[in-house]
Amino acid sequence: MIRVMVVDDSAIVRRVLSERLAKTPDIEVVATAPDPYVARDRIVSLDPDVLTLDIEMPRMDGLTFLSKLMRHRPMPVVVVSSVTPEGSRAAVRALQLGAIDVIAKPGSAFTVEEICEMLVQSIRTAARARVRRNRPQRPVTEVEPAAMPRIVRTTHRVLAIGASTGGTRAIQELLTQLPQTTPGTVIVQHMPEHFTAAFAKRLDELCPMRVQEARDGDAIIPGVALIAPGNRHMVVRRSGARYRVGLSDGPPVHYQRPSVDVLFRSAARSAGPNCLGVILTGMGEDGAAGLLALRETGAHTIAQDEASCVVYGMPRAAVELGAACEVAPLKEIPARVLESFQAAPERAAGESVRANPTGERA
Repeated sequence: MIRVMVVDDSAIVRRVLSERLAKTPDIEVVATAPDPYVARDRIVSLDPDVLTLDIEMPRMDGLTFLSKLMRHRPMPVVVVSSVTPEGSRAAVRALQLGAIDVIAKPGSAFTVEEICEMLVQSIRTAARARVRRNRPQRPVTEVEPAAMPRIVRTTHRVLAIGASTGGTRAIQELLTQLPQTTPGTVIVQHMPEHFTAAFAKRLDELCPMRVQEARDGDAIIPGVALIAPGNRHMVVRRSGARYRVGLSDGPPVHYQRPSVDVLFRSAARSAGPNCLGVILTGMGEDGAAGLLALRETGAHTIAQDEASCVVYGMPRAAVELGAACEVAPLKEIPARVLESFQAAPERAAGESVRANPTGERA
């Protein structure tokens, strides 16, 4: 049984969420709280397994409370946030502070029933997550040339990254350690619609590369990372001697849209051995088959190791499938990426497509 506490300043929200969660056989709502001060005392006395947390609350906002909680008593937290621009920015900040997942509040984007269904799944995931105590973050600086391999700008290389639960922090740690000369990068992070733009903007402020939410037809070019918009699949397409991204509203894959498998399979088909695939922390199996398709074309593939994952689901599935050329701790992945790009010869886009016919089945 997963013991949950609901923290929200709205009595209606507390009642609706509590009643819906109470209908789920493996979840018990042990308490509710209208603000962080009440929540703090009830956490100490009741020791819940998972906390659902609103961001905008009286006396102390949710981000301040989450920051204190992750420093002094780390526990799995699922944030329930509005989809306004301000709410989206706060939600991304919550993920960076250690929240396991973010769920949009009911409104124009989602119905109450849809939100409750997503919340149940997020609570189950959070209960299995590995939560670590937050440490003060050092300022992000450019990668030191002496510490990392140097690479030159390349036209035909592609770095493809997939992640889910815990991925926002993992992607930030990876991208902040990659230089501005990194080949064009495409990223799928499982995240609700409307939140990915705020995530991209936050990363753009921190990373040497330029980071932006992808638009249909955007070129994949060195020094730029493109993040798939929430609720849109993203694929890699060859356009002459270059690569571009395409966005679509196709059916969910592994219950996800965007799907890592969709991205990786398209990269195998279009870029083949010119692509390097990285699969990071996340629940489920999305991305494992796509990473295998990449490896079968001659692409180098990396999976995050269990010890550094918040949830060792997607990387585990990839490793068990034989899709990963190597398994590495998160802190070592940036160097492995640059070493691989430095060591592998570059192929023209047309040559890479002709060299990997197996990618057509992806």
